[in-house]
Amino acid sequence: MYYSIIPVTNYQQNCTLLVCEQTRKAALVDPGGEVDKLLHRVEQEEAELESILITHGHMDHIAGVSELAARLSLPIIGPHIADDFWIQALPEQCKTVGFAYAKPFTPSRWLNDGDRVTVGKQVLQVIHCPGHTPGHVVFFSSSLRLALVGDVLFKGSIGRTDLPKGDFKTLIDSIQLKLWPLGGDVAFIPGHGPMSTFGEEMQHNPYVGLRL
Repeated sequence: MYYSIIPVTNYQQNCTLLVCEQTRKAALVDPGGEVDKLLHRVEQEEAELESILITHGHMDHIAGVSELAARLSLPIIGPHIADDFWIQALPEQCKTVGFAYAKPFTPSRWLNDGDRVTVGKQVLQVIHCPGHTPGHVVFFSSSLRLALVGDVLFKGSIGRTDLPKGDFKTLIDSIQLKLWPLGGDVAFIPGHGPMSTFGEEMQHNPYVGLRL
Protein backbone atom coordinates (compact mmCIF):
# COMPACT_ATOMS: atom_id res chain seq x y z
CA MET A 1 0.00 0.00 0.00
CA TYR A 2 1.15 3.53 -0.70
CA TYR A 3 -0.24 6.94 0.14
CA SER A 4 -0.61 10.38 -1.40
CA ILE A 5 -1.30 13.51 0.68
CA ILE A 6 -3.68 16.02 -0.90
CA PRO A 7 -4.11 19.35 0.92
CA VAL A 8 -7.56 20.85 0.31
CA THR A 9 -9.39 24.18 0.90
CA ASN A 10 -7.99 27.35 2.42
CA TYR A 11 -7.39 25.41 5.65
CA GLN A 12 -4.88 23.22 3.77
CA GLN A 13 -6.03 20.17 5.70
CA ASN A 14 -4.44 16.90 4.63
CA CYS A 15 -6.68 14.43 2.85
CA THR A 16 -4.83 11.15 2.31
CA LEU A 17 -5.36 8.74 -0.57
CA LEU A 18 -4.44 5.16 0.36
CA VAL A 19 -3.99 2.70 -2.50
CA CYS A 20 -3.53 -1.07 -2.26
CA GLU A 21 -0.96 -1.89 -4.91
CA GLN A 22 -2.18 -5.47 -5.30
CA THR A 23 -5.81 -4.63 -6.06
CA ARG A 24 -5.73 -0.89 -6.97
CA LYS A 25 -8.54 -0.45 -4.44
CA ALA A 26 -8.33 2.85 -2.58
CA ALA A 27 -9.73 4.91 0.28
CA LEU A 28 -9.78 8.64 0.97
CA VAL A 29 -9.11 9.62 4.57
CA ASP A 30 -10.73 12.87 5.78
CA PRO A 31 -11.98 14.43 2.53
CA GLY A 32 -12.55 17.96 3.80
CA GLY A 33 -13.54 19.52 0.47
CA GLU A 34 -12.57 20.05 -3.18
CA VAL A 35 -14.12 16.75 -4.19
CA ASP A 36 -13.27 17.16 -7.89
CA LYS A 37 -9.59 17.65 -6.99
CA LEU A 38 -9.64 14.48 -4.90
CA LEU A 39 -11.32 12.43 -7.60
CA HIS A 40 -8.83 13.69 -10.17
CA ARG A 41 -6.00 12.38 -8.00
CA VAL A 42 -7.73 9.00 -7.72
CA GLU A 43 -8.01 8.92 -11.51
CA GLN A 44 -4.35 9.85 -11.91
CA GLU A 45 -3.39 6.91 -9.70
CA GLU A 46 -5.61 4.59 -11.76
CA ALA A 47 -7.22 3.43 -8.53
CA GLU A 48 -10.76 2.38 -7.66
CA LEU A 49 -12.17 4.23 -4.66
CA GLU A 50 -13.96 1.81 -2.34
CA SER A 51 -14.48 3.74 0.91
CA ILE A 52 -14.17 6.98 2.85
CA LEU A 53 -12.37 6.83 6.19
CA ILE A 54 -13.00 9.49 8.84
CA THR A 55 -10.79 10.32 11.83
CA HIS A 56 -13.11 12.86 13.49
CA GLY A 57 -16.13 15.08 12.99
CA HIS A 58 -14.72 18.58 12.53
CA MET A 59 -15.96 20.25 9.38
CA ASP A 60 -12.53 20.84 7.82
CA HIS A 61 -12.09 17.06 7.67
CA ILE A 62 -15.58 15.96 6.63
CA ALA A 63 -17.12 18.75 4.52
CA GLY A 64 -16.63 16.74 1.31
CA VAL A 65 -17.91 13.42 2.66
CA SER A 66 -21.61 13.59 1.74
CA GLU A 67 -20.94 14.76 -1.81
CA LEU A 68 -18.23 12.16 -2.36
CA ALA A 69 -20.31 9.33 -0.90
CA ALA A 70 -23.36 10.28 -2.96
CA ARG A 71 -21.50 10.61 -6.25
CA LEU A 72 -19.81 7.21 -6.01
CA SER A 73 -22.13 5.32 -3.61
CA LEU A 74 -19.26 4.86 -1.18
CA PRO A 75 -19.47 3.57 2.39
CA ILE A 76 -18.42 6.03 5.09
CA ILE A 77 -16.32 4.37 7.80
CA GLY A 78 -15.67 6.08 11.12
CA PRO A 79 -15.19 7.88 13.35
CA HIS A 80 -16.27 6.68 16.84
CA ILE A 81 -19.94 7.39 17.57
CA ALA A 82 -18.99 9.96 20.23
CA ASP A 83 -18.37 12.42 17.37
CA ASP A 84 -21.90 12.11 15.98
CA PHE A 85 -22.89 15.44 17.51
CA TRP A 86 -20.16 17.14 15.47
CA ILE A 87 -21.25 15.44 12.24
CA GLN A 88 -24.91 16.37 12.72
CA ALA A 89 -23.85 19.98 13.39
CA LEU A 90 -21.91 20.13 10.12
CA PRO A 91 -24.09 22.85 8.50
CA GLU A 92 -23.65 25.07 11.55
CA GLN A 93 -19.92 24.37 11.64
CA CYS A 94 -19.58 25.41 8.01
CA LYS A 95 -21.70 28.54 8.43
CA THR A 96 -19.63 29.68 11.42
CA VAL A 97 -16.35 29.73 9.49
CA GLY A 98 -17.66 30.63 6.03
CA PHE A 99 -17.43 27.18 4.44
CA ALA A 100 -19.97 26.27 1.74
CA TYR A 101 -22.94 24.30 3.02
CA ALA A 102 -22.16 20.63 3.64
CA LYS A 103 -24.80 18.03 4.40
CA PRO A 104 -24.54 15.96 7.59
CA PHE A 105 -24.44 12.19 7.29
CA THR A 106 -24.57 8.97 9.24
CA PRO A 107 -21.54 6.73 8.73
CA SER A 108 -22.08 3.28 7.29
CA ARG A 109 -19.97 1.97 10.16
CA TRP A 110 -18.96 3.51 13.47
CA LEU A 111 -15.54 2.47 14.76
CA ASN A 112 -14.28 1.33 18.15
CA ASP A 113 -10.83 0.88 19.63
CA GLY A 114 -9.26 -2.32 18.29
CA ASP A 115 -11.37 -2.53 15.14
CA ARG A 116 -9.83 -3.24 11.75
CA VAL A 117 -10.62 -1.64 8.40
CA THR A 118 -9.37 -2.73 5.00
CA VAL A 119 -8.14 -0.97 1.88
CA GLY A 120 -8.04 -3.64 -0.77
CA LYS A 121 -6.03 -6.43 0.88
CA GLN A 122 -4.33 -4.09 3.36
CA VAL A 123 -5.44 -3.86 6.99
CA LEU A 124 -5.49 -0.79 9.20
CA GLN A 125 -5.80 -0.94 12.97
CA VAL A 126 -8.24 1.49 14.59
CA ILE A 127 -7.10 3.28 17.75
CA HIS A 128 -9.61 5.43 19.64
CA CYS A 129 -7.72 8.59 20.65
CA PRO A 130 -10.12 11.07 22.30
CA GLY A 131 -9.15 14.50 23.55
CA HIS A 132 -9.29 16.74 20.47
CA THR A 133 -12.78 15.36 19.96
CA PRO A 134 -14.38 12.55 21.99
CA GLY A 135 -14.75 10.23 19.01
CA HIS A 136 -11.42 10.77 17.28
CA VAL A 137 -9.76 7.65 15.85
CA VAL A 138 -6.31 6.99 14.40
CA PHE A 139 -5.65 4.54 11.55
CA PHE A 140 -2.42 2.54 11.87
CA SER A 141 -0.69 0.32 9.32
CA SER A 142 1.74 -2.00 11.09
CA SER A 143 3.22 -3.14 7.77
CA LEU A 144 3.95 0.42 6.59
CA ARG A 145 4.77 1.70 10.09
CA LEU A 146 2.43 4.57 9.28
CA ALA A 147 -0.30 6.27 11.31
CA LEU A 148 -2.96 8.67 10.09
CA VAL A 149 -3.55 10.73 13.21
CA GLY A 150 -5.96 13.46 12.13
CA ASP A 151 -5.77 16.35 14.59
CA VAL A 152 -4.45 14.37 17.56
CA LEU A 153 -0.79 15.17 16.94
CA PHE A 154 1.23 17.53 14.75
CA LYS A 155 4.92 18.10 14.12
CA GLY A 156 5.90 20.10 17.21
CA SER A 157 2.36 20.47 18.51
CA ILE A 158 -0.92 18.75 19.42
CA GLY A 159 -4.60 19.21 18.60
CA ARG A 160 -6.58 21.98 20.26
CA THR A 161 -8.80 21.02 23.17
CA ASP A 162 -10.87 24.19 23.67
CA LEU A 163 -13.77 23.12 21.43
CA PRO A 164 -16.88 21.30 22.76
CA LYS A 165 -16.01 18.03 24.54
CA GLY A 166 -12.27 18.50 24.02
CA ASP A 167 -10.06 17.66 26.99
CA PHE A 168 -6.35 18.37 27.36
CA LYS A 169 -5.45 15.55 29.77
CA THR A 170 -7.40 13.02 27.72
CA LEU A 171 -5.53 14.07 24.59
CA ILE A 172 -2.13 13.81 26.29
CA ASP A 173 -3.04 10.34 27.59
CA SER A 174 -4.18 9.27 24.11
CA ILE A 175 -0.83 10.26 22.62
CA GLN A 176 1.47 8.97 25.33
CA LEU A 177 -0.42 5.80 26.25
CA LYS A 178 -1.80 4.74 22.86
CA LEU A 179 0.48 6.15 20.18
CA TRP A 180 3.96 6.13 21.69
CA PRO A 181 3.85 2.35 22.40
CA LEU A 182 3.52 1.75 18.64
CA GLY A 183 7.20 2.69 18.31
CA GLY A 184 9.40 5.66 17.58
CA ASP A 185 9.95 4.49 13.99
CA VAL A 186 6.29 5.08 13.09
CA ALA A 187 5.81 7.94 10.62
CA PHE A 188 2.55 9.86 10.87
CA ILE A 189 0.38 11.98 8.61
CA PRO A 190 -1.32 14.75 10.60
CA GLY A 191 -4.52 16.53 9.70
CA HIS A 192 -2.54 19.67 8.88
CA GLY A 193 1.09 20.39 8.10
CA PRO A 194 4.13 18.19 7.47
CA MET A 195 4.72 14.58 8.43
CA SER A 196 6.93 13.55 11.32
CA THR A 197 7.69 10.42 13.34
CA PHE A 198 6.64 9.42 16.81
CA GLY A 199 10.30 9.21 17.78
CA GLU A 200 10.91 12.78 16.69
CA GLU A 201 7.92 14.01 18.69
CA MET A 202 8.90 11.96 21.75
CA GLN A 203 12.19 13.84 21.75
CA HIS A 204 11.21 17.33 20.71
CA ASN A 205 7.46 17.98 21.02
CA PRO A 206 7.06 20.42 23.93
CA TYR A 207 3.59 19.09 24.79
CA VAL A 208 4.10 15.34 24.79
CA GLY A 209 7.85 14.73 24.77
CA LEU A 210 8.95 11.93 27.09
CA ARG A 211 10.99 14.36 29.14
CA LEU A 212 7.75 15.87 30.49
